[in-house]
Amino acid sequence: MTRYAVSFVATLALLCGCSGAPSEPVKSTNSDNVTIFSAEEIVLMTSPDGRSEAVAVSDGMILLTGSLEDLKEEYPKANVDDAFADKVLVPGLIDPHTHIALGALLYAQPLAPPWPFATAEGVIEGYPNRDAFLNRLEQIVSESPDDGSPVVIYGYHNLVQGKLDRNDLDAISTERPIVVWHYSAHDFYFNSVGLERAGVTVEMAKDIHGIEVDTDGNLTGRVYEHAALVVLPRMADFLLTPEVIDRGLSTYFDIVRQNGITTKAELGYGIFGYEFEDAAIKRNWNSDNPDFRLYLIPEVRALKRTFQDQALQVAQDFVSGKRAVPAPVLPRLKYFTDAAFYSQTMRLTAPGYLSGQSAGQDGLWVTEPEDIVPLISPFTDAGFDVHIHSNGDAAQTATLDALEELRKNGFAGDFVIEHGGLFSPVQASRAGRLDAMTSVASHYVFYMSNDYAEPLGPARAQWITPVGGLSKAGAVVALHSDAPLAPPQPLRAAGAHITRQTREGVPYMSDQALAPYDALEAITLDAARVLGLEDEIGSIEPGKKADFTVLETNPLDLDGEDWSAIEVWGVVLDGQKRPS
Repeated sequence: MTRYAVSFVATLALLCGCSGAPSEPVKSTNSDNVTIFSAEEIVLMTSPDGRSEAVAVSDGMILLTGSLEDLKEEYPKANVDDAFADKVLVPGLIDPHTHIALGALLYAQPLAPPWPFATAEGVIEGYPNRDAFLNRLEQIVSESPDDGSPVVIYGYHNLVQGKLDRNDLDAISTERPIVVWHYSAHDFYFNSVGLERAGVTVEMAKDIHGIEVDTDGNLTGRVYEHAALVVLPRMADFLLTPEVIDRGLSTYFDIVRQNGITTKAELGYGIFGYEFEDAAIKRNWNSDNPDFRLYLIPEVRALKRTFQDQALQVAQDFVSGKRAVPAPVLPRLKYFTDAAFYSQTMRLTAPGYLSGQSAGQDGLWVTEPEDIVPLISPFTDAGFDVHIHSNGDAAQTATLDALEELRKNGFAGDFVIEHGGLFSPVQASRAGRLDAMTSVASHYVFYMSNDYAEPLGPARAQWITPVGGLSKAGAVVALHSDAPLAPPQPLRAAGAHITRQTREGVPYMSDQALAPYDALEAITLDAARVLGLEDEIGSIEPGKKADFTVLETNPLDLDGEDWSAIEVWGVVLDGQKRPS
């Protein structure tokens, strides 16, 4: 069923979504293939008071919600499944911005994160200072097979774990290549033999932005942003092998299943190469019998780099299925305005960064402001919606300027600002006025707000992920993990934006919090909206897919600080029970 064909039915369901009242059925049937799931409570997400005690499904679709007795009367031959009689059903949780290939790479590596980090086996507490971090690096290198192969370690963050250069890594080993991957995934740090192994030279720094040199013109060991993409293929023989990818994806997908996610989207399809990504997805995600729905959104730079003048046609062929793809491709494309929040390369207004590794700098444009509309327009004119990575306050101005010009030129489609590291109050108001959607990173406030306060300065430090202000301004607010940069744990993310607590346990700009219902909506219906799938998933109502997350407790009955501890039984996907 198309997203528009069901809208009338969805509207009827919304009007009668109160507790115990039956919704309008999609069809009347007495067929034997109807299943009625009863539960202690079903949170419909059709309105703040939308509740039910039973839901009827058939052929993977929701037929009707209401009281168990009403549904049994409507479908007398139905199978009544009371396995969830003491549990709570919510719409299937959605993570609308993740990265599969990147997740595979990072989850496959030994970890040295600066803060608690979730894995499939439990939480790593982290290494929160320079000494603990360097000791962890030494441990990893000493425990690695003594075969001369490079040692890759993920999780470093300079604001928490201190400055890092090749001299620090040379002190650990001058024989083994060491590659430390910044938490942002936008930066590498090499020891001297690692630089040689990756073929990084001082001469390259003259032509490629992102190869850092010191005041004497010597390599520091840091390679970031564009230069990191240049260097990455040179590490393919030890970093991009099927064995590494499959090991990482096994961990990654286990975490997805454990946290009740029924739908996730890849927001950078093609960045690592279509052949490579397609093979990885096909080996690890069963499209015929998936544990979760997977959608792909192509990244425009990769699309244009690979297919050049044919980029638009190829994007259309991806969506239509004329060109083979391992998972459905949505009619939406990913763009970048600026660089990364974590690595202090997002674009700021003057005076730029006040401290940290980017002190005295303004950050990076990935797309110059005057080039944004010319880059986007050919694709929006062809019917594609927009997802644009935009973090810093200078970037938000450029992004909103582009949106305003596109709107004036007749673009009426979805424009989703991804991550949204900083929004001033004026920018938040403008986003709402321009009918922008926001899919915000779930973790900037929790992980980084206190450490980022000094580099940003007191005014901009108040603008980190202001979801409350964006919501009040009328912008759709969804939450995403950007996994692997934060664990794909939607309930944890939503709870953090109810409390606005940091990892230090102190609320940060609590006036920017979400109300509990809005927080749950940000990982269900609003997460569906930013993918253009709101008429298929995101709420429990007739005509939508029978996707539910099964919980031990209703989140709306708990304080936000307790959401992360809610036990997940598993999911129902397409009407089929799948315990985690």
